[in-house]
Amino acid sequence: MPEFLHLLPPDEALKTWLTALPQPVEFNCERLDTAQALNRVLGEDITAPEALPPFPRSTVDGYAVHAASTFGATPSLPAYLDLQGEVRMGQEATLALEPAQAALIHTGGMIPDGADAVVMIEDTQRAHEGQIEVLKAVASGENILQAGEDVKAGQLVLPAGKRLRPQEIGGLMALGVTSVLVRKRPRVGIISTGDELISPDQQLEPGQVRDVNSYSLAALINRLGGEVSRQLLLPDDRQQLQPALKLAQAEDDVIVVTAGSSVSERDLTADTIAALGKPGVLVHGIQIKPGKPTILASAEGTPVLGLPGNPVSAFIIAGIFLPPLLQLLLGGAQNTPQAVVAASLTVNIASLAGREDFVPVRLQQEGEAWLAEPVYGRSNLIFTLVRADGLIRIPPAATGLDKGAQVMVHLF
Repeated sequence: MPEFLHLLPPDEALKTWLTALPQPVEFNCERLDTAQALNRVLGEDITAPEALPPFPRSTVDGYAVHAASTFGATPSLPAYLDLQGEVRMGQEATLALEPAQAALIHTGGMIPDGADAVVMIEDTQRAHEGQIEVLKAVASGENILQAGEDVKAGQLVLPAGKRLRPQEIGGLMALGVTSVLVRKRPRVGIISTGDELISPDQQLEPGQVRDVNSYSLAALINRLGGEVSRQLLLPDDRQQLQPALKLAQAEDDVIVVTAGSSVSERDLTADTIAALGKPGVLVHGIQIKPGKPTILASAEGTPVLGLPGNPVSAFIIAGIFLPPLLQLLLGGAQNTPQAVVAASLTVNIASLAGREDFVPVRLQQEGEAWLAEPVYGRSNLIFTLVRADGLIRIPPAATGLDKGAQVMVHLF
């Protein structure tokens, strides 16, 4: 069987793939209710239509006061202030304070005119009717949120290309921005190939296995912000694969093909992808384990990812190459932080110099520290990943990692 002619390091392979895509990337957008826009990418800059908070507010329960009227106050020598009334929650503060006067106020209440600080209620006590004792001095501005302290009117609060997290949804609602323009999710077509594959809802016959890849990949793509437009299950047949790829090329933004990436008489994926158009197959073979026979291609502007058929290899490779691709197609930064945990290896791990290895591990807590225990299993065993919490990377210059070595676990 012929071997791969030229293996590229993963970083070089990714760069080769992404730079072959049409530049600049064009974005199609749609308008959504803000409440439905979680994890979507903004297609426009958002500027604040008003200040936030729109008026000065108290951050505590207490009394609005002139700060200067409390200077020098102590429990043994309190300041006496005349109580002028109460600021009602949700209502405009209509009273105005003079020196040596105070008004009862609650957390979030509007600061009345003339007041420049709030004394916490626990630092006061009632003296006579209509009068309070202040037992602790406050400075001007203490316990007050000033108007516009969070956001100023007209300020850029969210740039185009920002992925909306729960806190962004809340911030937009606080500003009254109830709809947003977001970039349409890239359409991804998934084609799983293999004579042995059947749908998960079918009863197994001897020699058959249920399709795993298209479902785990679809879940990953949805999590990354893509939209799965098709999930096809095809036999190892060029006559069926070729028209399926052509249709996906016409309708989708990305094509993912699983299985058929190894070099053999039955593995026709690379040739079929190459026939879709120029520049064709850019990378066929990567210095990585698992996932060596990965295909990276571009066909008339459509990126194509050819994955190994083994579920572990397919998922790990997709987790390396799909995030930066989809981020590019959504216009987001390609250096989006990933959740990682520092841990100590529980055993020695061997590796081959010149190749990047990605090893599934499970995390165990020991006191305040984390331990990383490798989860061993062949690349066609999906529960190798189910039992793992993340991956560790062994760099190509290393011949392994020693027990006790500090590693970074990239969480799934």
